[in-house]
Amino acid sequence: MANSTLPAAVRIVEMGPRDGLQNEKQLVSTDTKLELVRRLERAGLKAIETTSFVSPKWVPQMGDNAELLTRVLAQPAASVAYPVLTPNLKGFEAALAAGAKEVAVFGAASESFSQKNINCSIAESLERFRPLTEAAHAAGVKVRGYVSCVVGCPYEGAIAPQAVADVAATLRDMGCYEVSLGDTIGVGTPASVRRMLEAVSQRVPVDKLAGHYHDTYGMAVANVYASLELGVAVFDASVGGLGGCPYAAGASGNVATEDVVWLLNGLGIANGIELDALVDTAAWISAQLGREPASRVARAVLAKRAKAACA
Repeated sequence: MANSTLPAAVRIVEMGPRDGLQNEKQLVSTDTKLELVRRLERAGLKAIETTSFVSPKWVPQMGDNAELLTRVLAQPAASVAYPVLTPNLKGFEAALAAGAKEVAVFGAASESFSQKNINCSIAESLERFRPLTEAAHAAGVKVRGYVSCVVGCPYEGAIAPQAVADVAATLRDMGCYEVSLGDTIGVGTPASVRRMLEAVSQRVPVDKLAGHYHDTYGMAVANVYASLELGVAVFDASVGGLGGCPYAAGASGNVATEDVVWLLNGLGIANGIELDALVDTAAWISAQLGREPASRVARAVLAKRAKAACA
């Protein structure tokens, strides 16, 4: 039985096809990306961030965004959402033309990171989102918000929790149905994540927040647990631990989906995901990329299977 102080159920937003693959140096085929989405559907994921409508000049890996989304939506799984990232109005219009029903916008709690990542100040980036969110709502498209660098920044160091709260509240006021709080470079600890969440929850209800924790220093699962204790019930995760941050040397990918599911299962928290199928998916996509899964749980399960097969 789940601890009564923790959420009874958690929703996981799968980041693998977008956040996980966007920085891969080798171009991943559209067929492989489509197969990844289908395998994630079969494993029970109900929200799969599929691609990003950014310029292929800046993110070549996402150059097939319209084709991929169109193919995914040609045979959508029941009750599955396929959000896509849209940094500006032009990106939103392209996503809408491809059939998007949910989009995401991303700001930052660090001025330096905002300038390096999207070439404008925090205030300018938020103003840039207003016509996008207005157009989305007019078209009946849901909008999710991201805040990057909620604990630390590769250029500024520690980030004040109040700065995170300010950006999150602006996104919420703009009409984002949910705000995902990203420890982009993975420097957070349960204490720093708790301080950040306590500040943000004074401005945005906890049930409108999500945790997005990268695992650079091995703290992501601990940060998920600290967030659960404060009532957060939505987490972004990446199958096999895919991903990284091009703006932070050594930064690893988002917390592995399998590791989060293992934690939730151990706590008795419902999540709707079939762990063995998820591990199979992690092994498959990692093999496509020519490496082992970064996920500790995937590696442990696969090793156990191999040992049993040899017995």
